[in-house]
Parts: sequence; C-alpha cells; structure tokens
Amino acid sequence: MTASVEKEKPGSERVYERLMRAARREFYESVSIDPTVPQLLEKAEMDGAETAWHRYLAQQPQCGFGLLGVCCRNCNMGPCRIDPFGYGPQKGVCGATADTIVARNLMRMLAAGAAAHSDHARDIVEVFKGIPEGWAKDYGIKDPDKLRGVAQALGLEVEGRELNDIAKEVAEVMEWEFGKPGEEPLKLVEAYAPKKRKDIWRKVGIMPRAIDREVTEIMHRTHMGVDADPLTLIAQGLRCALADGWSGSMMATLLSDVMFGTPKPIRSVANLGVLREDAVNILVHGHNPVLSMKIAEVAGDPELVQMARELGAEGGINVVGMCCTGNEILVRLGVPVAGNLLQQELAIATGALEAVIVDYQCIMPAIVDVASCYHTKVITTEPKAHIPGAIHVEFDKANATETAKKIVRIAVENFKNRNPERVLIPKEKSELVAGFSVEAILEALGGSLEPLADALKAGKIKGIVGIVGCVNPKVKHDHSHVTLTKELIKRDVLIVGTGCWGIAMGKHGLLLPEAADLAGPGLREICKALGIPPALHMGSCVDCSRMLIALAALADHLGVDISDLPAAGSAPEWMSEKAVSIGSYFVASGLLVHLGTVPPVLGSKKVVEILTDKAEDLVGGKFFVEPDPAKAAEVIMAHIAEKRRALGWPE
Repeated sequence: MTASVEKEKPGSERVYERLMRAARREFYESVSIDPTVPQLLEKAEMDGAETAWHRYLAQQPQCGFGLLGVCCRNCNMGPCRIDPFGYGPQKGVCGATADTIVARNLMRMLAAGAAAHSDHARDIVEVFKGIPEGWAKDYGIKDPDKLRGVAQALGLEVEGRELNDIAKEVAEVMEWEFGKPGEEPLKLVEAYAPKKRKDIWRKVGIMPRAIDREVTEIMHRTHMGVDADPLTLIAQGLRCALADGWSGSMMATLLSDVMFGTPKPIRSVANLGVLREDAVNILVHGHNPVLSMKIAEVAGDPELVQMARELGAEGGINVVGMCCTGNEILVRLGVPVAGNLLQQELAIATGALEAVIVDYQCIMPAIVDVASCYHTKVITTEPKAHIPGAIHVEFDKANATETAKKIVRIAVENFKNRNPERVLIPKEKSELVAGFSVEAILEALGGSLEPLADALKAGKIKGIVGIVGCVNPKVKHDHSHVTLTKELIKRDVLIVGTGCWGIAMGKHGLLLPEAADLAGPGLREICKALGIPPALHMGSCVDCSRMLIALAALADHLGVDISDLPAAGSAPEWMSEKAVSIGSYFVASGLLVHLGTVPPVLGSKKVVEILTDKAEDLVGGKFFVEPDPAKAAEVIMAHIAEKRRALGWPE
C-alpha cells in the first residue's frame, strides 16, 4: 500500500489496520520458540501465502466428536456419533458403543502408521535386493560389517561367503517378513528382541507373525460386524505395532545402514539460516534416503555446479534437508537441515528455494499452493505420492544417478526465475552433533555397555528417556520438546531421540557437547568425559528401532527385562499416525510412554483405562497424557525413581 493511499484512509481505519497487524504479529510470536517462524509467517501473509498455522486457525473450533474419537465412518449406515454427555445416542446404528468406536478408530490410526513405516522398509529392501541382483547399479554396500552382523543375527552363515551372496539371502529373509504364512514369529523379532520380552508377548498372545498380516487383521477386525471388544482390538494393535518396531522399522534402519553407512557423530548446522542467497537452494523432504542420498551426491557434479554458476549462482548448489529424509542425510553426510515439519512452508516463503524435492510422508499438499506465490518448483518422485500442481519426475531406482541429475537440473535452471527482492533468509542457524547410532554410542563407551551400566547403578545417570518426533500446530512449536529435554537432563537423565525432536534440539543448541553445562552433575561429568551432548540424535523416526536395540542390549547386560529399566519414552508434540504405532510398540516393549497432545480416545473411559492402566499388567508398559512438559518431567522422574528402587539402586 502506498503512502498516498494510506493518507486518504479515515483515521479509524488506519488505527484498525495497525491494531490488526500488531495482533497478528503477537500471534505469530506466540506459535513457536524458533525465532525464524514469526518473521516468515509475517512475510508469508504479506506475500499471500497460507501456512499450516493459518489453516489451523481456520479450522477452529475443531469437531468435538472427532477429538473424543466417538465418530464412526466405517460403514455407510453412518456416520454415527456418540453423545459424550449421555443425552443423545449411546450406540451407532450397528450397536457399536463409544468403547468400540474409539478403539476401532485408534487401531486404524495405528495400522496406517505401521503400514507407512513398513512400506518405507519395503522400498529399502527392494533397492537392497537390487544390489546383488545387479540392477541397482548406483547403490552399494557401504558397511559390510553391519551386513555380516545382521546376517549372523538372523542365523545365516557368513564365513567365507561373498558379500553379494550374503546380501541376497538377507534380502530374501526380509522380503518374507512382510507376508509369510503361518504362526511362526517374525525373524527380526526372534533375532533382536530379548527373551523375557518374547515370553511376555507369547503369553499375552501378541507375538507378531507377518507385517502385512497384522495390518490386514486390524482392518478386518475394525470392519463393521467383526471385533467389538476394546481389549482384543487394542491387543491386536500392539501386535501390529510390534511388527512395525521390531521388524518393519528395524529392517529399514538396518539396511539403510548397510547401504549408506552406519551413522557416526558428525557436525552440521540446523535452521532456515542454512539457505544461501548465492547458491541454487534445493530442499529434500520426506523419509526415504534412497532418493535424498542420491540428490545430495549428484549436487556436487561438476557439470551441474558449473551450470549453476553460469546462471549467476556463484555459490553453486546448496542441498538442505527437511524432516526425516533431512535427518537421514544429516546423520550420514552432515548435510545441513533446514527445519522440521512445520517449517516446510516457511522454507518456501524465504523466496530463496529453487526446488522442493519430495518422496513421501509428512509432506503437506499445500506446499504447492505456497510455492505458487514464489518461483519454487515442487517435484514429486514416488508413484505412491502425487500432489496436484507439482512436477512429477518418477525416481528410477535402476538409473538412480541419471534420474537424480535430471531432477537437480530442473532446480538449477529455475535459479534464473528467483526474484532477489522477495528473498528473506533468516540469520538463525545453530551448530549440532548428530549421528549417534547404537554402534557409535558403544564406541564412545569404549566398546562395552559396562560404563553406562555402572553410571546407571551409581546414579550418575538416573535414567534414559527416548523423545521422538512430530511437531503440531496445536502446541507451541518446539517448546515441549525443548522444555522436556532441559527438565530431564538437569535431573541427570540421558536423552536419546529421533525425528522432528532431533531437529528441534539442533536448532536450540542441545545437540552440542557444550550443552552438558545444562545437565545435572552426574550426567554432566559423563558427557564431558566422553565429549558427547546430553541429548543424542539417533536419526529419523524410522530409527526409533535403534532405541529398541539399545534397550534390549542394556536389559540383557543387566540381566533384567526392558520393563525393569529406569527408562521411558515421550512424544511431546506428536501428530502422525506413525507416532501411534511408535508409542504402542514402546508400550508393548515395557515402557512408560508420555504423550503431550491428547489422542482421540477420551470418549471411552474403558479405552483410556486399558491404555493408561491395564496395559501395564499385560505388557509392563502404559501411556500417560500430559500437555505441560514440566509436569510430564515430574511424572517421568517419579517413574524412574520407582524403577531404581525396585532394582535396589540409589535414587
């Protein structure tokens, strides 16, 4: 608006506009503790771009029936909804009660989450199998020792055998995990889960058999006219979650390590300040490293770099990550990470992105609308993930390098369309250290779990808490992740984590060894002696399986069950169906799990009771919900103290 037009407006209208701008600015500053967010939200509004926070406001008030989980759309006699106050309908048309409806809805969320993680694993297995078969010529085995270790865990012979022969047999076992017939447990569950846990799962009747079978059985049980008992529905959900955590997610992690290298501590940088004015900026977003690793690799191709410079990008090509595929290339290559889930639209709003290259999961369809306000191109690459308005370039895994170059070339050629006057790159960026695989942690400990076990017994480390993924516009962005982590490390609790949590920690300086100064005296001493942060970034959300392996190894070392350990899990800002599966396989593995956003279960007292109480009697773990991260820390510390007392360790 020009100054002359402003002067022509009545004074009351000018005052109103100033007040509205001030109110919006106050709102923008309230939604996140990340300083890049308010400035880019304001810029997005000025540029006519709508973000997740704007759309969240437009959705208010959200449907109360949906929030409580008492709306059923599973057949066309409905939709049916239960009156939570007891005055209206108490049963659906088929007779399903609130307890049945809530349990069914939650289990369908869990099934979708397990399917997402495990289908990711299926894609990894496909490419891995292509290495010994010869068609995946642009991929290889970067960690042969990890391959041999996986093969031995599965009971396969490795001595005197060629790597390709071992890889082929491992791939065959992994493929069979998805759809094998019969009641025989999953091979990876048998190989990596502790015996005491497996005995409990057999006793309760939730030993997972095949990944696809467990997902399918949930969909069958939740069909109209099948399972109406909340307890048996939830039991099948736990079985499906175990198939995800101890097989699907785990094979994705194991084989990614084999193909791309097992992560080791590596320094990098996080936040939107990693974008550069002098370079072609490419953001890779999604979850599958098969694509992002190749994009990062070919971005250094001399021909493409020269093309970028000829078009005016003197700094060449700058690849940055977003969400979990960002974590994948962060922990292996040290590629800077631009942000977590809620920053994907803000990255485009900087006006400095030439392309957003995506595979699948956690990609907002609205990024195409935001990109239309700028010069940014959105490029989809997966046959299962199309977005109307995006450019689709199918990623050919048999010709990965060639396809990656084609995609990067589109981004480079788009640099000439950037409008420098619309560019606003925040200055904020923070150094971090990521890449703490189980192997890296063991190496830091001198190759043995004994130092960690001794520190736990002595109380220098009071306990271990895994904090995982997701950010959610329902809560202040990054706040619960950062607050809970700080509250726990100052009480001498070692934190391990994955996903969007890891990116939040990186942005706020908690992934540096210097962050040990914020820890309690015992944890501070350990971290400084080892030169590690008090919060360890273990990878993407699929890498929660690393935590399972670490907990299993620690429990076996101490001669106890996982449920006996002074350990817990937390998802302070969760939103994804994958988080439902992750939380459930941690509960089924014997852990107390904190949820910081309320799941859609409050419409059923029985389901709430099963999840937050009865589950502990069956599998040794349970959920608790607490939106306030400081209060959640108190509950977790009380749980850790109780476990330490039971082990006879000083509190």
